[in-house]
Order: sequence, then C-alpha cells, then structure tokens
Amino acid sequence: MKAEPQEPQTAAHQNAAPATAPRSRSSATKMALAACAVLLFAAFFALGSWQLKRLQWKLDLIQRVDARVHAPAVAAPGPQQWPRINAESDEYRHVRVSGSYLYALTTRVQAATELGGGYWLLTPLRSADGSTVLVNRGFVPTATPESVVVVAESAPVVVNGLLRISEPGGGFLRHNDPAGNRWYSRDVQAIAAARGLDRVAPYFVDAEAVRQPAAQEIGDGLRPVAGLTVIAFHNSHLVYALTWYALALMVAGACYWVVREERKLPHNAGKDQSESEDGKQN
Repeated sequence: MKAEPQEPQTAAHQNAAPATAPRSRSSATKMALAACAVLLFAAFFALGSWQLKRLQWKLDLIQRVDARVHAPAVAAPGPQQWPRINAESDEYRHVRVSGSYLYALTTRVQAATELGGGYWLLTPLRSADGSTVLVNRGFVPTATPESVVVVAESAPVVVNGLLRISEPGGGFLRHNDPAGNRWYSRDVQAIAAARGLDRVAPYFVDAEAVRQPAAQEIGDGLRPVAGLTVIAFHNSHLVYALTWYALALMVAGACYWVVREERKLPHNAGKDQSESEDGKQN
C-alpha cells in the first residue's frame, strides 16, 4: 500500500508553542501563603476586638464625665490629694474653691472660642491655708483693656467650676514662651514658675458662668466670659473596629478564592493532557 502524503506543516504550526496547563503551587508555597493569611486574619480580628473594647471604655468615660459635670459642686482637692490627681478620675469634676484673687499675677493664654480669638485669663486664687489654685476666669477678646485683666485686689470669693488637668508644653506647633510671656496652653507648672508661685495645685479650674446684671452681660467687654468649657471626646472606635473586621473578611474571602482555584487545577491539567494524547493518536 502506498502511504498517503502528509500535509506540510505551515510556519504557524511549526512556530506555535505547545499549550501548557497551569500548574498547582508547591506544598511549601501553599503552607507559606496559608500561614500569612492566618496571621493577617488573626491580626485584623484582634485589632477590631481591641477597638470594640476601646469603644466601651470611651462610652463609660463619657458617662462618668457627664455625671461629674452635672453633680453638685464639692470642695476642690487639697494639697494632700494633689499627688493622686489624674485625668481619668478627676477631669471635669464640678468643684468649689475659695480665697482671694492675685489679679496682678494674671496670665493671658491664647484661645480660640465660639466668640472668636482672644485669651483665657488665668488668675491665681490664694486660699486661707496658703495654697494656690489657678482659676480660668474666662475669655476676653484680643483688644480687651488691661482694666478688665488686672483689677484691684478683692475680698475673698467662692468660685464654682470644672477641674481641668494641666496642659504642658504649648499648643499646636507652638511652644509656650515664659520669658516672652507668650502662652499657648494652660501649663500650670510653667505658669506658676514664671509667676514665682509656690504650693500650686497641679490642676486649674474653669470658672462657670454666673448671671450678671443687665449692664454686665456676657459679651459686653466689661468682664471675662466664663462657662465656655467645651467637653467633647473624639470617638471613632466603632468605625475603626468595622474597618479592621472588614479587612479580616477580605483576607478570608481571598483565601476562599485561592483554595477554589487551586482545586480546579488538577482536573483541568488532566483534561488537557487527555485531549493532547487523543490529538496525537488522530
């Protein structure tokens, strides 16, 4: 029998690269990827849970502060209690202090309020036992006359207000300059040192607003505006928690997709090999 002539292969057939089936990853690679995925999932989940704990802590703090602010005024902590003063337990406590103002030692601290820019007036209040508490008498505009800042010595007074923790260092991108008498934060220790005060409480008191006669209402420029304390807490812990949990779910979803694709590879590889062998036989 005469053999039938084979059709010549075209250049395209000769140059065509053989089709290769995708190969499954090695066991070592799979184990490394799995370990990374587990670590990422655990880390993101732990961060989300931590933010939920922070959220609960912040809500409890807000509730405690609200209770302190609206509680009846109590005597401010004395010298024996000063070492135990801290923000978590004492900030925004409604307190009462009494004594005589040392108006000549008043310090202006730069402030930005709902009334505009100006200064807080921090005046030492000397108690009968010789200890001193800095009292934030309130806000004054920049152009306030000196007669409002420094007035004649007065008789003993009683001041109700909110206990505030010292603000050391300065304000945003600005440092206190005691030598130049420029203050950007209510730094109790630094102000006391600059004014030569001793036995000074480690906190200051934001005086609360007191109803004044019609001729001396708030905003008339005749006296500092008290009662402008802003009580606000940054609370984005729920958003952070949801973000971390979402990242954990994304890692889990990516793992599921990779596992699904890996399971397809052996089946496809075997199918392609079988089709290749049938083609050769034909």
